[in-house]
Amino acid sequence: MRVSRTVTVGLSAALMASVLGGAALAQSPAAPAGSPAVAKPGQDVKMLLLPKFLGILPFDQANQGAQEAATELQNPTAFDFQGPAAGDPPATQIDYVTNAPTKGYKVVMMSNNAGEQTSAAAVAAQAAGTKVVTWDSPIPSGTGESVFVAQVDFTSIGDVMAKMTSDIVGPDGGEVAILSAGPDSSNQNAWNAAYAEALKAPEYANIKVVETVYGNDKAEDSYNQANALLEKYPDLKLIMSPTSVGIVAAAKAVTDAGACDKVKVSGLGLPSEMKDYTLSGCAPEFTLWSFVDLGYLTYYTSYLLATGAIQGVAGESFDVGRPVSGATTFEITADPTRPDTNALRVLMGPFTVYDKTNVEAASK
Repeated sequence: MRVSRTVTVGLSAALMASVLGGAALAQSPAAPAGSPAVAKPGQDVKMLLLPKFLGILPFDQANQGAQEAATELQNPTAFDFQGPAAGDPPATQIDYVTNAPTKGYKVVMMSNNAGEQTSAAAVAAQAAGTKVVTWDSPIPSGTGESVFVAQVDFTSIGDVMAKMTSDIVGPDGGEVAILSAGPDSSNQNAWNAAYAEALKAPEYANIKVVETVYGNDKAEDSYNQANALLEKYPDLKLIMSPTSVGIVAAAKAVTDAGACDKVKVSGLGLPSEMKDYTLSGCAPEFTLWSFVDLGYLTYYTSYLLATGAIQGVAGESFDVGRPVSGATTFEITADPTRPDTNALRVLMGPFTVYDKTNVEAASK
């Protein structure tokens, strides 16, 4: 793999057809056979961007990208950026999906934080005429989900995390702990599973994951969990945190403990928040993708779906208005990371791995 350095719910056939392929709000001209679909600007589509929590910088960046797409597409109805407050129970997010049809939303764009619990509300929303497009974090079974806009291939996240771990701890390996977000976060769970699978490779035989803990994307809770790991595991070499809140909290905890010469931090984070820890050597490597691009692609995909330019079936392709991670044409495919489901995916990619050679430029 090249790393860039720069339950299914039982549904009747009729209901499933309504959920996954119901009538669009307004019909855009279909693209000629074999040609990517293009958007017809100016159509009125009320849309909701629903993050896991408000007040988290990556989700604010996704909102920025979605706003850019909304401006380009000249949607006369401003979309809403709403969601639970940090610390609210994951199920709080389900209320937004449940209430979306009565509030007139034609699309809910959701970073799912309640795992499979969300599927029933998503099915009901779709049956009531509201499309459900997931981004960042999908519904595990795909039930009730029109399509998932994936930031990167989830399996490859495990590969990158394993490679960074090896880079940092060296050939002798050692003990690693995972500081994750919430136990119901489907993307975190998928990434952690992919990490565990990647670590089965012979070259990682000396790396041992001793525990996975959860900070629930709260800075204080994540900081406390990191400190508890430092106390519990005196031979710990690395805290791997696949969440932008957790990685910053872990780096701060290790720094405050004066343990950066012994314990390192890695995972998924924003350059602007990780620069000082990377330059100090506490977090030598971490990775991420563009959340601005992810928000842009999610909005564009959702607008095309709601206006009938695409139907949301495997094999469809479409153009977007500007390059997104270097591409302007995207395709809907079966999601290979959710086998034995009918889940669909639009894949963005790629990663950027940050270290002391590029983190300063990226943080500006």
